[in-house]
Amino acid sequence: MLVTASIENWRSFKDRTDFSMVAGRERQHGQRVPRIGQFRTRLLPVAAIFGGNASGKTNFFRALSFARSLVVTGTSQLGEPIPVEPFRLDEESETRPSRFSFELLIDDAIYSYSFSVTPTRVEDEELQVQTPATKKPLYTRRRDDVQLHPSLSDIDELKMAFKLTRENQLFLTASLAHNIRDFHSIYRWFDECLELIAPDSRFAPIKYLTDDHAFHASINEALAQLDLGAVRLDAEDVHLESVLSRNLITEIKRTLKDGQSAIVGSGTSSRHFVIRQNGNLKAQKLITHHRTSHGPTVKFEFSDESDGSQRVIDLLPTFLDLTSVECNKTYVIDEFDRSLHTILARWLLEYFLDQVSQHSRSQLLLTTHDTQLIDQSLFRRDELWVTESDRHGASHLISFSQYRDLRTDRDILNAYLHGRLGGIPKIIA
Repeated sequence: MLVTASIENWRSFKDRTDFSMVAGRERQHGQRVPRIGQFRTRLLPVAAIFGGNASGKTNFFRALSFARSLVVTGTSQLGEPIPVEPFRLDEESETRPSRFSFELLIDDAIYSYSFSVTPTRVEDEELQVQTPATKKPLYTRRRDDVQLHPSLSDIDELKMAFKLTRENQLFLTASLAHNIRDFHSIYRWFDECLELIAPDSRFAPIKYLTDDHAFHASINEALAQLDLGAVRLDAEDVHLESVLSRNLITEIKRTLKDGQSAIVGSGTSSRHFVIRQNGNLKAQKLITHHRTSHGPTVKFEFSDESDGSQRVIDLLPTFLDLTSVECNKTYVIDEFDRSLHTILARWLLEYFLDQVSQHSRSQLLLTTHDTQLIDQSLFRRDELWVTESDRHGASHLISFSQYRDLRTDRDILNAYLHGRLGGIPKIIA
């Protein structure tokens, strides 16, 4: 689970900005907040980030995406630029490193992982682990030097791996590339537990859509409740090369591991279900079924559905996964409300939150413009955030829980729309 995230000197975020999923003292919706007993803390299952256009919401999403990409994929060769994007509205920031820090609950420990980078090199990198009994550094890197904790399994192998770590590469990534498993749990969180869904995502992970799989039945059960016209989702076999470009096939092969599957497509295009088995890719075309006035159903192309129906169908697998008992992922959705009626957006959120318990380990972060979701019957105050851009063009991230006068019986939507919480567009007369 994500505990905290901090970014500094990244796109519109000039100064250090801290984001936290640690629950505050308030009692709202306390029954659904997961308890981490060994650390005597609670971690929030959801967070919603509001704000005006160009206030920084998507830049926060992109920061998480950049960090994930640098950890999981990294750079491929010496001298390849790191695609970092510092704050560009003052000269000092353009030459400073950009810094990213994370606290992650993984199994029974909290890991603190941070790094700072410029376009040419990793300036520093640090990993610590905390258990209920101890807290210790695992390694600390400063440019071309690394300090390793004596408790690590094979110091000599780690030292050799660091010698082979390029200056534009994270040591965490390089150690996994050399089959050293000491830091595998951190890498695995970024690779398998952090799921980022952008409005223009070309493909997103999904569980099987075969007729005999419970996940397929759950999607169709949800569709039946929503009155979208479509009453069932199915998939028909198609030839892979006939529906996907060569470049996209290469990208999918590089990303999907054996046994994994994804839905491919975005916007108003068709959707294809792709699964990798025994190294081979298999493709199916998604189709919908609509019921006729005389009873039977008729097949529709996915692209024939409205934008809103497509968006709901795109998001349903995410929300079904979030509510599964075994889910331990953190999903981050940028522009959650795109093409969604506010009632549908709220239904999806309530579907997730109604099934969250103190034993859950899944999380949902989202950015949105839908102000109707600013509602204390839906969210706690510490689950609501706002991005605000100052007069220098720098973004700031503020939790609603920081405003002391926001009582549980107050209409916080009214306070937000009247500008008392920031994060609304500034119209210059």
